[in-house]
Amino acid sequence: MLVMLTELLSGLALFLFGMKFMSEGLQKAAGDKMRVILDRVTKNRFIAVIFGAIFTAIIQSSGATTVMEVSFVNAGLLTLEQSVGITFGANIGTTITAQLVSLKLTAIAPYIIFVGACLISFVAVCLSYMVKYAPVAGGAFAYAYIGFGPRAAFVCGWALVIGYLAIVAIDIAALSVIFRFLFPGVFEFGELYSIAGWTVYSGEVILMTAGTLFFGYINYRGIGFAGALQLILAFMLTFGILALFGGVLTLDTASVANLSPAFSDKRSMIACVLLVFAISPFLFVGFDTVPQAAEEFAFDPSRARNIMVVAIFCGVLLYAMVMLSVGMAVPYPELLAKLDAQRATGGAAWGTGEVATMAFGKFGSIVLAVAVFGAVCTGTNGFFIATSRLLLSMSRSGILPAWFGEIHPKYRTPYKAILFTIIVVLLTPFAGRSAVAWTVDMSSVGTGIGYLFTCLAARRVIMGSEGVDKKGLKLFCCAVGTITAVMCILLLLVPDSPARIGTAPFICLAVWVVLGFIFYFSNKKHWISLPEEKVRENVLGRKDIAVFFKK
Repeated sequence: MLVMLTELLSGLALFLFGMKFMSEGLQKAAGDKMRVILDRVTKNRFIAVIFGAIFTAIIQSSGATTVMEVSFVNAGLLTLEQSVGITFGANIGTTITAQLVSLKLTAIAPYIIFVGACLISFVAVCLSYMVKYAPVAGGAFAYAYIGFGPRAAFVCGWALVIGYLAIVAIDIAALSVIFRFLFPGVFEFGELYSIAGWTVYSGEVILMTAGTLFFGYINYRGIGFAGALQLILAFMLTFGILALFGGVLTLDTASVANLSPAFSDKRSMIACVLLVFAISPFLFVGFDTVPQAAEEFAFDPSRARNIMVVAIFCGVLLYAMVMLSVGMAVPYPELLAKLDAQRATGGAAWGTGEVATMAFGKFGSIVLAVAVFGAVCTGTNGFFIATSRLLLSMSRSGILPAWFGEIHPKYRTPYKAILFTIIVVLLTPFAGRSAVAWTVDMSSVGTGIGYLFTCLAARRVIMGSEGVDKKGLKLFCCAVGTITAVMCILLLLVPDSPARIGTAPFICLAVWVVLGFIFYFSNKKHWISLPEEKVRENVLGRKDIAVFFKK
């Protein structure tokens, strides 16, 4: 009994001792900024309750919240009246964990993608801040320079290049799936080897190589798809998805019950959620290319935010409709058995195509496949352009060797940047269908890094500018965008993460990093010798835009 009492008193003494030092440390370190933040979140009692509930739910400990709250009061950063709301909120927030356990999470699984889109939308909002501040070409590459200088701009730009290249590669790999579905057995000749359970055929290598060279050629010649055709193909894809969803609802086997289980049998619920969240940068990539044409906007740059956010949520809607269509059509063991049988006989093993065949017959599924083919073509062409123009911007700034920026004397295109893109993408056919999973991982990492630099640069610009309206709200958006990007990157790269990329894409990324080091140091002497204003003009195209890094 005496020992227990001694341990209790000793623990209490250490706790009070720690509280004293924490209070003194907070008084010294907090300054006016911490006081202002705490005053804002506790000025209104209802906001204080909400803040206390959310904070406690995140750290899952009302005790920790209370300890910090007492420290703030003891340090003079909070008054007793201000702390009351947080205390009530902490008592509410501590029940959130228990509520989550009691809920049947499979019933709310469809909303997870929506939440991911909401978080990515904060990145789009940060991009819109930067477009309004600096309506110049270059996108995240230019914004990284404004916030952090040429080294950060190189890292951001080089990461985005692999992100965009990976999209081109996955679209080229998708050609083999579509053509195998449209023309079964035609291109499955000349078996070469197997990668990750997929057989690589000479016919499909030839097909994907031809596709890469075709899109490379039309970009080399400066012959792009007309904007009207791009729009028509986009509407074709949208109509195809709507028709698929409607057709599935008419099937006798269609049922919401077929969506169960909502998560993989081989992974935990948390692992499945994190896996999808980690590839969010890949799922929604494309909206971030809007700022690259900022100099050519025929409208107020502030409208770019609405365009990007609408694009993200349109993507969510189409993704959800495709997944619900495939999930509701038949019980998933039956669908997986069909796909395994197709794979065993060299078929396409394309779940969406199989469901379209069930809903409309072979002709209807072919129409859907043609619509998807059109979307693949527009995506390939679009990211071919995005990759080559980003390489051109980095070269003109002097951060990449001048070789990438050479313009063809006749076609007026960055033909060497296009040739580099073609050479890298030509590796895709030899990886077969396994390249799809690899490129998804690489694209997510690359675009995630680009998003991170954009959000951090936006925060630095907002903090360093005077007369910014709604400054607190904008900084909040930057914080959420930054956290989202960091979480995606860590989930993909940290060992033992459920979404960690595989060995093959990790090796590809390592090779890309080494190649980046080579290009960086091969040209460093050139740009480091230039005055900052000259580098700024090279990157941004003008000198009158203020930058926020130490020169």
